[in-house]
Order: sequence, then structure tokens, then C-alpha cells
Amino acid sequence: MDKLDLSVALIVYNEEERLYKTLESIKDIASEIIVIDSNSTDNTCAIAESFGAKVYNEEWRGFVEQKNSLTAKCTKEYILYLDADEVVGDELKKAIIDAVKNGKSDGYYIRRKTHYLGKLLNYSWQKDERLRLVKKAANPLWVGEIVHEELKVDGSTSHLAGFIIHYSYRDIDDHFRRTIRYARLSAESYYKKGKKFKLSKMIFSPAIAFIKIYIIKGGFLDGIPGFIAGVSAYVYGFLKYAFLWDMYRINKNKDLNK
Repeated sequence: MDKLDLSVALIVYNEEERLYKTLESIKDIASEIIVIDSNSTDNTCAIAESFGAKVYNEEWRGFVEQKNSLTAKCTKEYILYLDADEVVGDELKKAIIDAVKNGKSDGYYIRRKTHYLGKLLNYSWQKDERLRLVKKAANPLWVGEIVHEELKVDGSTSHLAGFIIHYSYRDIDDHFRRTIRYARLSAESYYKKGKKFKLSKMIFSPAIAFIKIYIIKGGFLDGIPGFIAGVSAYVYGFLKYAFLWDMYRINKNKDLNK
């Protein structure tokens, strides 16, 4: 298969367990692989280089700045942004080939399904669709806050068939450690923007998040992994507001002690 006029772009850190599968899924279509590492201490860089990737080491500056740095280093007509825990499925690969060769849009949204606790989830965390394949000439730009970054382009967008398989969490321990971390980061973002703590939000938002994933979106059809996904949404929603309350409490005490 002839490789496409396509750069695949990733930011990585200590991803030796998962990166190989990611790069294996795109090695036959990407004519350029750009990787920005942030001082990994494992074999991440060696694995990337074994696929012919151009590897750059840069200090961590946040998701938005790191991903925009990727864009500047890509030289091909199209850029496909992936995370190191994502694998391009066969149907999606065919759609990417067609889009790069014949597509008329400036950007393409791609659906993701999460592989969690040994099961591909068809309902939980859906509909998860991200703008990931773009023309470099469309001025792709990552924008957003501490946690929720988003890709923007100038021009038209459409959707690709198939999906990315997202190997997001290694196990339950990894899942809930990251849930706590992301909740804290979201609270920090709220605090910096001056969003006030409301007890009603801490009481009702977590329950609504659980109901949305587990019942409305059909997470119960994903079995036990779907139930755990719903509980994680509850925990995330509760901790986000608990952390926000604690930040205001701590800073109020600092002001009183001045």
C-alpha cells in the first residue's frame, strides 16, 4: 500500500505498554509520524523511533500548547492527531485513505469507542466524536482549558465511518486515580474562572451524570464495565465540586490569617 500524504501526530509520556499497538495501526498509511515526548523514563521513545517517527523531547506545558507544537512540526497535507492509547480500526483506516485521496472537507470528525475491562463499550461514554483528521492548510488550532482541549479548523467539516478504539484505562485503579486527577484539574479551572461553589451542584450533578451514562445512553447494556463507567461519572462529578469547595475554603482561611 502506498503511504498517504499524511502526518500522524502524538504527544506521549511513559507509554511503552500501549504505543506499539497505536503505531502498528497506522504505519502502512502514514508517511510521517511526529511524536512529542515529555521526558519519558521507559522505552516510549525507542518504540516510536522503531516505526520511523521523528521524536522531539519538550517539557510539559499542557495539552493545548503541546498539541499545537505538534502541528508546527508536521509537513504533510493532512494531519491525524492520535493519543498513545488509541488504535485506528480497519473500517476507519479505509475511510481515512478515501478522505486523504478524495475528500473535500477541511476536517473530519472521528468516533471513539472505549475498550475497558476486557470489553469494547458500545453505549457507555457515547457519543464520543472528535475532530482529528484535518488539512494543515486549514490552520488547525488546539484551544481550551486545563483538561478539555478541542481542535478547531478554518473551513468545512464532515464525519468518517468507523471508529478509534480507545484503550483509555489499564485497570480500575488507573481509572479512578485519573478520575480524581481530572476532577481536581476541572475544579482548578472553575476556580481560576471565578465559578462559585454551589451545594446543589455537588448533590445533583453527580446523580445526573450517572443517570445519563448508565440509563439514558444505555450503559447498562455494557454489563459490569458499563455500571463502573457510570459510577466513575458520579465520582468525578462529586469530587469536582468537593475540590472546588475546598479551594475556596483554603483561600478564605488564608485571607483571614493575613
